[in-house]
Amino acid sequence: MLPETVTFAIGLIVYGAILFLLIYYVLTLADLECDYLNAQECCSRLNFWVIPKFGSHLILCVLLLLGGHWIMFFLNVPMVTWLGYELYKQPRDSLGVYDPVDIHSRGLLKVHLRNTMIYLGYYFVMFFIGLYFMISALLKGDPIRRHEEGEIITDF
Repeated sequence: MLPETVTFAIGLIVYGAILFLLIYYVLTLADLECDYLNAQECCSRLNFWVIPKFGSHLILCVLLLLGGHWIMFFLNVPMVTWLGYELYKQPRDSLGVYDPVDIHSRGLLKVHLRNTMIYLGYYFVMFFIGLYFMISALLKGDPIRRHEEGEIITDF
């Protein structure tokens, strides 16, 4: 389908975007914890990004599956499954994954902060694994052609 380098470059872009999004999640939840934001505003800001995060990770998984990159695909499937489960388990009357009533009444703020930190760790590790696979895809082959008799060709 797509060349390996393009697939892994798209993966790095997705991982980087989700990392920045998760930093935004941490800052927004910290603002709620310190009462700089009210719960309704915080939850509406966070719920806006839940489906794009899930969709971008799902598209990345499909790209990895179609490209035949099985190791990366199997490393990404648990997170996509968990994000889908998180969306599916929400009651129909709630506003989304982040519900302003549940955040304070059930004390879910600490749970959401903990989950966001776990997501940060996962995506941080996956970013560097994706970077490793992209560099190895770029270095695949012998672009300098060292195997010829003493001749070094630097044309790509």
